[in-house]
Amino acid sequence: MSKNFVLTGASSGIGKAVAFEMARRGWNLGLLGRRLEVLDEVKKEIQVACPEVKVETASMDVRDYGKVRDAVFSIAEKLGGMDVFFANAGVAPGGKIGRSDFAAARDNIETNLTGAMATVDAATAFFLDKGKGHIAGTSSVAALRGLPNASAYSASKAGFFVYLEALRAETFRKNIDVTVLYPGYIDTPLNNMMKSRPFLISVEKGAKKIASIIEKRKKRAYVPSWPWVIVAPLMKVVPVRFLAG
Repeated sequence: MSKNFVLTGASSGIGKAVAFEMARRGWNLGLLGRRLEVLDEVKKEIQVACPEVKVETASMDVRDYGKVRDAVFSIAEKLGGMDVFFANAGVAPGGKIGRSDFAAARDNIETNLTGAMATVDAATAFFLDKGKGHIAGTSSVAALRGLPNASAYSASKAGFFVYLEALRAETFRKNIDVTVLYPGYIDTPLNNMMKSRPFLISVEKGAKKIASIIEKRKKRAYVPSWPWVIVAPLMKVVPVRFLAG
């Protein structure tokens, strides 16, 4: 029986690595992203490594809210169905409040929060029609505490995990599972310019952990679990003088 996995942000970073990992595990893939030519290159690479899986691609900007639902339904139709939807597209511009171009903060919210919500809304509509499904979404350990130089990013990821928890409550008896992922520092172009990346892991290791979490249909999980299962709760109570910068 085929298994179909659709994800956003599939052209690079965590999305690309998770796509490869899911293909190795026998999942057919629907790859969504803004740059179709890059997605098609990823498709070729995956099919060389895993020729037995089906891979479809489609261009979609999560900020083009009016077209998101059609794009999600269309790629699911090309695949012959959708079993898991992974809302993963994201950006991570930094900057201090009041001292940076606000357009970067706005883009962060429009991509990581509003755009992610639009994709989840579309996937939920599909799964409600189908009668079952599984939605996973990428939040961040940064969602647990507003971090200096990452205010918009922290806010967007906090908003997204709250949205996913609301979805969990709304679909409690609808046979739709919800997984919220809280990655720490995974080595991708999104954060490789940062001076400090505590507990950093490779993108390949992160993808394997994410794939296992999704396949186990866990409700929520840190990536990696150790040491974030200890550190993340402490972030909520650490005095602000230790965060100030």
